[in-house]
Amino acid sequence: MEANSSCAHVLNNLLLLSLLLLSPSSRSAFAADTLTQGRNITDNNETLVSADGSFTLGFFSPGASTKRYLGIWFSVSRDAVCWVANRDRPVDDNSSVLVLSDTGSLVLLYGGGPSSGQLIAWSSNSSGSASSSPVVEAQLLDNGNLVVVRNRVRGSTNFLWQSFDSPSNVLLAGMKVGVDLWNGAEWSLTSWRSADDPSPGSFRRVLDVKGRPDNVVWQEAQGNVVKTFRTGPWNGLRFGGIPEVLSPSYTELMIEYQMLISSREITYGFSVKPGMPFTYVVLTETGVVKRLVWDASSRTWQTYYQGPRDICDGYGKCGAFGVCDSGAASTSFCGCLRGFSPAYSPSEWTTTGCRGTVRLDCDAVRGTTTDGFVLVQSVKLSDTHNASVDMSVVNLPECRARCLANCSCLAYAGADIQGGGVPSGCIMWMDEIMDLRYVDRGQDLFLRLANSELPPPPPSRQFPVAVVVAASAAAAVLVVLVILLVLVIRKRGQRRPPIPEYPAEGCLTLKCDVYSFGVMLLEIVSGQRNSSMPTLLSDARESWNQHNIKTGLLDSALAEPEPDLLSRLERFVQIGLLCVEQSPVDRPSMAEVVMTLMSRTPFDSRAVYPLSLSEESRLTEGADAADGDLVYLT
Repeated sequence: MEANSSCAHVLNNLLLLSLLLLSPSSRSAFAADTLTQGRNITDNNETLVSADGSFTLGFFSPGASTKRYLGIWFSVSRDAVCWVANRDRPVDDNSSVLVLSDTGSLVLLYGGGPSSGQLIAWSSNSSGSASSSPVVEAQLLDNGNLVVVRNRVRGSTNFLWQSFDSPSNVLLAGMKVGVDLWNGAEWSLTSWRSADDPSPGSFRRVLDVKGRPDNVVWQEAQGNVVKTFRTGPWNGLRFGGIPEVLSPSYTELMIEYQMLISSREITYGFSVKPGMPFTYVVLTETGVVKRLVWDASSRTWQTYYQGPRDICDGYGKCGAFGVCDSGAASTSFCGCLRGFSPAYSPSEWTTTGCRGTVRLDCDAVRGTTTDGFVLVQSVKLSDTHNASVDMSVVNLPECRARCLANCSCLAYAGADIQGGGVPSGCIMWMDEIMDLRYVDRGQDLFLRLANSELPPPPPSRQFPVAVVVAASAAAAVLVVLVILLVLVIRKRGQRRPPIPEYPAEGCLTLKCDVYSFGVMLLEIVSGQRNSSMPTLLSDARESWNQHNIKTGLLDSALAEPEPDLLSRLERFVQIGLLCVEQSPVDRPSMAEVVMTLMSRTPFDSRAVYPLSLSEESRLTEGADAADGDLVYLT
């Protein structure tokens, strides 16, 4: 009995487990990521969940609405809906069911049972057929992309259909917006009508591929379509008017932009670096583009960036040739570019803008111009929709030359700044400059102006050139002096004047080398050795104090020196005399000597007096007495 009871208990458990596995709620709990033919997903809490658990596909009602939609959302936040299938045709009740048809299409049915005929709320219209795709399946990928694939090539990117080709109002990592240049297909975001209604609203975010690629928001209102916001043109690293997307620690980039510019398509997307939090871009029902980042600690979405972010982001806020500064003290925030003034009324910036004050001077027939360029720094570059873009230009000087040679060119800028900060490519504006604003880490714009409107050139930097010339001349003089000094030293047996403090105090000082240099300098100027002219130092002092070094001291071989040369020689004599002062304290340092030789500024205005006969005799006697152990610096 106990054995039979035990077997019955096991059988009951197995039966219960089988029922659980076969029940819809069990399938939802196990969160399969794949829908195969013959299996349905009903609006009864049944879902598909991506393999890594990041995304969920199922039925939902947005906000306060009771209508039912099939969509995909982030699993961590049911409110973060990324894609809606039947946004144009909601279902009023819970009768919806998602099936994978024999032709390989995903079909959303609603209404009565199959016998009474169900209605189609949405279909993927996949391109497969029963013959070409005998076995197909739908899978929710880890990046949030719902795809229809042939079972035999599971994992391939050759999809029969994918939700990424039909974006709603959200751009996820791995998605793209842009244009297929071969078939004209376009990928863009369309806002919801309201927070409770995901049907297409009045705002679209597209990639404008005319000129340099630029993300643009358009608004349809009362039959008119107007441009409301743009990010700024692609500059090789990012869109110029928006900031870099850094990690929560602000230590590295969170995302990598993916821009593809080819003969087949021009598209833009992004990827998230490993280990970074969830992030996505959404176009709200009010036309604001937001990048949201998931904060796991607070379990909320944080707005990292939004555009328009201030008054200056409104398209054309300051009109043609105007520039907007959100940090300006004025409440208008608008100003005209240099060389321009308000066209009509400063209170009507958006409609009137600015106009040039002086006509440009350019003759296209003769190929002559006196125009120039003024630099406008750190701006979101002007709209390039009607600009000329040439990526073959290698640098800014070439771009400048092209603009200057074209009388229709009003401004130019580098198109790509990813080459280590050295711009390449060339954007030339032939029409008005529109939607210009100052931004952090913006780009440089070079605006063409008449010569009279250009800022004055910076003052000529003559001082550094003069210093270089003087230093070169002084260096040459020092080299000559050193060579002569070596030649004099090599003449052995020729007595040099002793250092005054040595025979008197029996010690050397830091100024001993200065004294020897001064003697050598006076010997060179006079052409006499101190040994053959014992009174050289006193004669030099006397000639200096009498302002008569020309005839009383200089070498006769100099004859009649030019005034400039005579001035230099007088300077050498003054330096030499100061170097041979009796007291080391009165002598300049060697550093002062070198600096004075390199400049035209004298040491000071103090007089140099001649040695008295008693001082000169005492110096000579001291030298004779200590002749056996004198030290001569050479």
